[in-house]
Amino acid sequence: MPFHHRVEYFFFKLLQSVVLMLPLKSAQLLGAFLGTIAYHIIGGRRRVALENLQHAFPEKPETERRAIAKGAFKNYGITFAEFLRFPKFHPEEIQRLIRFPDKQFLMDVRARGKGLLMLTGHFGNWELTAFTTGWLLQGEFLIIVQTQSNRLVNKVIDDLRCLLGNKTVPMGKAAREVLRALEQKSAIGIAPDQSGAMESVYVDFFGRNTATHEGTAVFAMKTGAPIVFMFCTRQPDFTYTMTYEEVSTENLPEGREARIKEITQRHTALLEQHIRKYPDQWLWMHRRWKHVEL
Repeated sequence: MPFHHRVEYFFFKLLQSVVLMLPLKSAQLLGAFLGTIAYHIIGGRRRVALENLQHAFPEKPETERRAIAKGAFKNYGITFAEFLRFPKFHPEEIQRLIRFPDKQFLMDVRARGKGLLMLTGHFGNWELTAFTTGWLLQGEFLIIVQTQSNRLVNKVIDDLRCLLGNKTVPMGKAAREVLRALEQKSAIGIAPDQSGAMESVYVDFFGRNTATHEGTAVFAMKTGAPIVFMFCTRQPDFTYTMTYEEVSTENLPEGREARIKEITQRHTALLEQHIRKYPDQWLWMHRRWKHVEL
C-alpha cells in the first residue's frame, strides 16, 4: 500500500474523530469553514468550477458565478462533515434534521411492486439522501458507488454508507446485482450526474450535448421499474427538505437507442431544473463536460 494512502487515512480518521466530538450544528459550521478554505487553496478545482459555471450561466456576472462556486465548496464541506458524523445519526435526529413532504408519494410508487430506481445528483447532501431514503423505505437499498483508490478510506466510506442497513456495489460490477435486486422489488440508488464515458449516450445538460450514463434508462426499460429522483435540499437553517419526483417513461419514441436517449434526457433535465434553483448546492468542481458533442 502506498505511504500516502496511509497518510490520507490518518487525516481522514483524525477529522472524523473531531467531527464526532462536536454537536451537529458545530460540525456543520466546521464543514462550511473547511469548504471555504478549500475554495481558496485548491486552485485547480476552483478553476474547473468557474469554467463550468461560465458555460452554464453565461448571463450571470462573474462576481455571482464566483459566489456560486464558493457556495459549492462550502456545500461540499458541510456534506463531508455530516457524512463523517453518520454514526450519530439515529432516527430521532434524522427526523429533526429532514422534512419528508413526499413520503406518501414514495410509498405509493413503491407499492407498484416493480422495485425502484432512485436517482440523485451530487446535490445538497447526496450522501444523506441515500442514507436516509434507505432507512425510510425499511427494505434493501442497494447503492451503486465509485470505489476509491485508497482501500483504507474506501472501507470507512463504505461502512458509513451502510450503517442503517444499505448495501453498496461497485459501479463496474453493478449490472447483475441491480437486476437481481429489482427482481426482488428492492430499491437501487444511482448518481448518474458525473461524466459518462466517450461512448455513452449524449444529452443536453446546461446547453451542451454531453456524455451521460445510460444505465438508469437501460434498467428501467428492461425491468419496468419506476424512476424516482431524490433531492435533499439544504435550507438556510442547515436542515433539509427531501423531495421525490418521478421521471416519466411514458410516450417514448420508437427504437431502443432513441428510448434510452429520451429517458436519459428526461432525468438529466429534471436535475438541471433543481440545480438552476439552488446552483450553489451542486458539485461544480467535477469535470462534468469532459466529453461534449459540438
